[in-house]
Amino acid sequence: MPPRRDPRPPARSRPVRLSAKAARQAPEPGPSWLERLASLPRPSPRALMLGSLALAGAMVGGSLLGTVWPLRDRAEGLKIDVTPATLAAEPKRSVTVLVIGTDAEHTGSGASAAAPMGPANADALLLVRVNPRGPLQVLNLPVELAVMVPGEKEPSRLADLYRRGGVALTVDGLRDVLGMKESEPDRFVVLPRAALRQIVDGVGGLEMSPTRTMKYRDKAQNYKIDLQTGLQRLNGKQVEQLLRFRDKDLGESGRRSNHKLVEASLREQWALADQLANLPALIKTLRPQVETNLTADETLSLFAAGLDVSQPIQFASLPLLPPNKDFGELRQLDAKSSQKLWPAP
Repeated sequence: MPPRRDPRPPARSRPVRLSAKAARQAPEPGPSWLERLASLPRPSPRALMLGSLALAGAMVGGSLLGTVWPLRDRAEGLKIDVTPATLAAEPKRSVTVLVIGTDAEHTGSGASAAAPMGPANADALLLVRVNPRGPLQVLNLPVELAVMVPGEKEPSRLADLYRRGGVALTVDGLRDVLGMKESEPDRFVVLPRAALRQIVDGVGGLEMSPTRTMKYRDKAQNYKIDLQTGLQRLNGKQVEQLLRFRDKDLGESGRRSNHKLVEASLREQWALADQLANLPALIKTLRPQVETNLTADETLSLFAAGLDVSQPIQFASLPLLPPNKDFGELRQLDAKSSQKLWPAP
């Protein structure tokens, strides 16, 4: 039979005390480490000299190695350099993307954040053509451009097409105005204001220099613009102010000039190595906040081609006639201009 276990918990351990008899039988302590060290044979002078030379050589060799390849650089050398080309494979042909910046706070809300409240409006429109073997082309479209909607007698603003018929009607209007092919634009992105602010804050802000002091207050929207001149780093809210500011003399053309500055600064910031490394995560975070028919892989592919800073940005604009009292704030396209509205890729 197995031995019975004592159900009582074991007693707490106590220091073991030797009896007098056990203490007498315990072995006597040996020599200390100092005594053992003193008993070792002493090295000869020749051995001491060779050892000193070896130690000095190791120190000098380590110092030279640090000069040629410093220790901190060794760790950096193991890292893979992040460049636009390492993000993804570039598209095999040029791709045109329609970007619609709306005055809605969030995509899908369907409501304008401006006054009066209503359906979301297109606050900015631009066509971006990404060329894998050429410059990045950006056409900032005038939101005040007069366009005719089939079945109507009075012209409408180009920006109003989004409020009335979404992306589809906006694309139809652009094709009529620019003479684009049925296949263009290839993709679209609808960007609300919250997503714009997150993009700017996601890259740590944009270093910009407003050309003038910008002050404006809209009590109906409870919105204030307050920007000073001079070189500074603007956060997402401040960049939104810059984009929304409308000079009373320059009007929408002044806003388009500010848009170009933001677009160029954003491209420069994105092209930095540390920002390139963060791009996949930023795109993943933004996807629920934008409306687009671009996949994540297609987006990275466009960035791979569009962020090549060796290729400049070619900004373009449409030729407009001077303001006409019969059209109010609407602007007509200058049909007599020889300018190519949207060059073929």
